[in-house]
Amino acid sequence: MYRTNYCGLVTQSQLDEEVTLCGWVDRRRDHGGVIFIDLRDREGIVQVVFDPDAGAFFALADKVRTEYVLKVRGRVRARSAETVNAAMNTGEVEIYGVHLEILNEALTPPFQLDQHVVVGEDVRLKYRYMDLRRADMQKSLRLRSAVSNSIRNYLSEHGFLDVETPIMTRATPEGARDYLIPSRTYPGQFFAMPQSPQLFKQMLMVAGCDRYYQIAKCFRDEDLRADRQPEFTQIDVEASFVDEQDVMALAEQMISAVFAEHMDVDLGEFPRMTYAEAMHRFGSDKPDMRIPLELVEIKDLLADIEFKVFAGPANDPNCRVSALKVPGGATISRKQIDQYTKFVGVYGAKGLAWIKVNALEDGVEGLQSPIIKFLGEAVTLDIMHRLQAQNGDIVFFGADKSQVVSEALGALRCRIGADLNLYSCQWAPLWVVDFPMFEALDGGGLTPLHHPFTAPSCSAEALLKAPADALSRAYDVVLNGYELGGGSIRIHDQAMQTNVFDVLGIDSDEQRDKFGFLLDALQYGAPPHGGIALGLDRLMMLMLGSDSIRDVIAFPKTQSAACLLTEAPSPVASSQLRDLGIRVRKSDS
Repeated sequence: MYRTNYCGLVTQSQLDEEVTLCGWVDRRRDHGGVIFIDLRDREGIVQVVFDPDAGAFFALADKVRTEYVLKVRGRVRARSAETVNAAMNTGEVEIYGVHLEILNEALTPPFQLDQHVVVGEDVRLKYRYMDLRRADMQKSLRLRSAVSNSIRNYLSEHGFLDVETPIMTRATPEGARDYLIPSRTYPGQFFAMPQSPQLFKQMLMVAGCDRYYQIAKCFRDEDLRADRQPEFTQIDVEASFVDEQDVMALAEQMISAVFAEHMDVDLGEFPRMTYAEAMHRFGSDKPDMRIPLELVEIKDLLADIEFKVFAGPANDPNCRVSALKVPGGATISRKQIDQYTKFVGVYGAKGLAWIKVNALEDGVEGLQSPIIKFLGEAVTLDIMHRLQAQNGDIVFFGADKSQVVSEALGALRCRIGADLNLYSCQWAPLWVVDFPMFEALDGGGLTPLHHPFTAPSCSAEALLKAPADALSRAYDVVLNGYELGGGSIRIHDQAMQTNVFDVLGIDSDEQRDKFGFLLDALQYGAPPHGGIALGLDRLMMLMLGSDSIRDVIAFPKTQSAACLLTEAPSPVASSQLRDLGIRVRKSDS
């Protein structure tokens, strides 16, 4: 037997028991002829003591170094009152060592595993097996496992079947590039790795599965951010004979149960907001409702001024002119304003106008801004009145294409909320509903806002007559400004699915080529159905208070989609390429 206990689970209830432990040397100390070894495993650390009475094992203990792998046998005893370590779960006990075996030696670690030591992410990812030994990473893995288990139990108890769907499938348009797999047996043809199990779970509903779930791996070849990875895990759920309320209630109860069980948090009510309201008030379809700042439209107040920076957008139906008031924000320095100006530039904003409210009772003389002279006294005071500005406030402005203003001021709202710690609560869940079916492409035409299998909330006639105005039966769940997941009621009628493809400019030949199996299946008694997919990585990131999903994935990729540990992607032998009928073309650069 290698061990009888985990290091971090030894307790006072085991006093005078003999235990056998295995683990890594977290620290070794020699105090006047007595050697102390902090032995660590996934459950924590326990102190082991060797004194000269241990004979050869005492001499062996003198040779161990940090991260050596040990097997220790000894007796559990209480620490003296003055040596109790309240910071450790095992801080009231120690192991009096009587036997020691070095199972493996270790090189000096590439970085300290101390939680307070800052290590560059590139080094952490290259030596991920060492990084995962750190206590916070062990906590992340344990919580992820526990949450996954709770979700499986919850869905199983609600009648859902865990069904696996293929990883090798065919390419279908879902908003991002596919990772492709060349076929050796079908030269010149390719499988695609799934962006989601969307069509297969719909097939399962047609098949009478009724309730399906899967904790599924998905793949998207897209530009990355801190909360995205090329391969990610989603909690995928689909059910038959349901409407929006059924799916949303199930997901809400499941998320609430997970937070209650693992964080002792009551998320409370999940309010609902339409997409149009979210964009109008917060400039985002995933607003952080902890931040009590809103965008206010002032387009009508600026239509008649001569200052074209504002007057142009004010008279353009495709633009918006909005203001963001920050109570108490007049203390924001000019240097910080310049940084915010650079920040909104990332979202396409050409600048960031502002007004500080120093003494509103003095009229425009009590305001500070380089733009007041262009707005004029009357318009400036009208803006202050609409915003209900108070002394000590600052107001930021956006005037541009609607998307640019929404994204720039929406992001600025979140940035200022974080910088000034304006959060009104710790957790703020939200359902966003009534999304548009489509969004316009720059070159003309329409593309699905979610995916082309989402059911519209209007009739087929209304869809074909005014597709740009059609709303969908889609819903997103948002938590603290992050989209936790999204879903919809699906199209279960072949004629309606064909209509949607027609609106998207997908001709009948392409429909048969790419989606023939779906269109055929919908003719064989497809039930009304819908579902939702929740991002497990993003959920864990929020629960652990991390800024990056790379901290909650065992072996993540970098922001450039590389694995530093295995040095993937990597070249392959020319013989392998020949078998696949592939020739690599070198870049001109």
